[in-house]
Amino acid sequence: MIFDPRRSLAAGVMWLIIGLAFTFSVAAAVWVGRIAREHVIEQHIRRLSLETDLLASELDQAVASRLAAVRTAENFFRSAAASRRPAGLADFFAELQSAYPSLDWIAIADLMGQVSSSHGSLPQGSTVTSSEWYSTGSSRVWVGSIKAAENSKAGPATGRSDLGDMAAPVRDGTGTLVGVIGAHLSWRRTPDHPLRLTDESDPRSAAQAFILDRSGRILVGPEGFRGKGWEGKPVEKQTPGQASPALEAGRLPRFERLPNGEDVLVSREPLNAGEGSAKADWLVQLTEPKQRVYQRADALARQILWVSLCLGTLTALLGILGARQMTARLQRLASSVASAGQNQAGRFEVPEGVDEVARLGGAFAKILDDLQQERSELERRVAVRTQEVQRLAEEARYSAIVRERLKIARDLHDTLAHSMMAILSEIRLLRRLQVHDPAAVPAELAHAEEVAHDGLNEVRAAIGQMRLHAARETGLGPALSAAFQRFIDRTGISGDFSADPDAARFGDERAETLLRMSQEIFRNIERHSRARRVTVRMRMTDGEHLQLEVEDNGIGFDPLSIPKEHYGILGLREQAELIGAKLLIDSKPNQGTRLSISLRLSPEAFSQLP
Repeated sequence: MIFDPRRSLAAGVMWLIIGLAFTFSVAAAVWVGRIAREHVIEQHIRRLSLETDLLASELDQAVASRLAAVRTAENFFRSAAASRRPAGLADFFAELQSAYPSLDWIAIADLMGQVSSSHGSLPQGSTVTSSEWYSTGSSRVWVGSIKAAENSKAGPATGRSDLGDMAAPVRDGTGTLVGVIGAHLSWRRTPDHPLRLTDESDPRSAAQAFILDRSGRILVGPEGFRGKGWEGKPVEKQTPGQASPALEAGRLPRFERLPNGEDVLVSREPLNAGEGSAKADWLVQLTEPKQRVYQRADALARQILWVSLCLGTLTALLGILGARQMTARLQRLASSVASAGQNQAGRFEVPEGVDEVARLGGAFAKILDDLQQERSELERRVAVRTQEVQRLAEEARYSAIVRERLKIARDLHDTLAHSMMAILSEIRLLRRLQVHDPAAVPAELAHAEEVAHDGLNEVRAAIGQMRLHAARETGLGPALSAAFQRFIDRTGISGDFSADPDAARFGDERAETLLRMSQEIFRNIERHSRARRVTVRMRMTDGEHLQLEVEDNGIGFDPLSIPKEHYGILGLREQAELIGAKLLIDSKPNQGTRLSISLRLSPEAFSQLP
């Protein structure tokens, strides 16, 4: 009951507070969570962009330092004597490769394209005239990626992250070109860069680093990607915070979809470390799975939701306590009013104060006092009216006696008086016949006897009607049983009669109507049904309904097509309406007839027969 808002105002207020607190908490959590989520995602994207720029800067510096180291060989070539150059260059190249392990080979080729001195995977004596580093490095300092075919010819690159070549022209003291110095650069540290971006045990699931050449071919990257082209396609719907001109230029990260259906966040930064290079030769790229990008944002949104729900729950609890405190006085007033309403208390406690509850209690107290005064006045008036009713009842009984005497007088006038006048007329006629026609006296005496006999029967019938009401004096059961037996004896039709004891005892004025209706039904069966058997049943149903059923196996009829000149059924319906009974007729041609009369009774309706 304490949680049912239909029975307690406090419960209704409690549920209202809980609903409002929950609704506002969820709405605030969704709204704030969405803002925080977008902010966190934007921060994550900018962080990945900064990391990409940092990686590109590190590679710029690393490539520049290695290019500067390679160019120092030109100074050694220019300063050393011709006899000392081969051995000296070999030692210098060995020291340079020891200092920079990412240099796979270092070599100097003459003007004929023949490698005169080298260290690493490029053998001395090789011809490199078709290599891009040789053809470009003879005219300017050059750093760039190489084609896949050239990379394969340059040396065994299986399992290696080949970044590209670098080259520079070699001149003598007079500035005459005497050869080209070149080196092949690989970079094995780039795939480990994501270790700085995550603290997960498997950084490959968090982020991946790549270096691509001008055509989009992956030069440096995780296993399975090197030597292949990048196949990511931009996703149409980008993350909030990316709609800027920088995105169109490819400077900010964006989501791309891989052939396997995975969406990744891609950040790219061009790398240009070559002196005199006209454009970027490499592209540094960091990728991160989409679910990783949204992981922290979703976690923050869930935290905000839980915090909001907790705050909403706390608010609801405080509101419930406040509601109970505010409605406690109203509940006490309601209990007091209920006790007074059940006559358990003459008065009820009026709450103190000037608020609505106190004013309501005062109003109820005044209403109760007024009702008690009106009740006392009503009781006095009822006593007066009772005396008046008793007086009127006495007058009504006297009026009934007078009406009954008048009825008896009319019946005597209609029967006994007429019979006596007829007999008197016969006597006068006999006296005249005795004088004028003595032979006619015997016949007229016989006629006079018949007139006297008929008059006597009429008087007896009238007296019987005045003194006897079979249904009211003996009960409906015995009266109906006698009428049914006379019907059986007169017609010769077989029949059964049954009556419940309670139903048979019914005997007020409505019982007389039911008896007359039954007699009319019997006359209709005798005249129209051609039945061979009739069954009459009387019983009580539901303890308060008297059910009278009369059923025959005659030819039946259609209750909806009764001729207008037949008034038997119509009369039965009218008599049923007069006493408030329900008449049901169930009949079809050649299927017999069943009439059911249902009358609702009260316990006082039964006669107290012995």
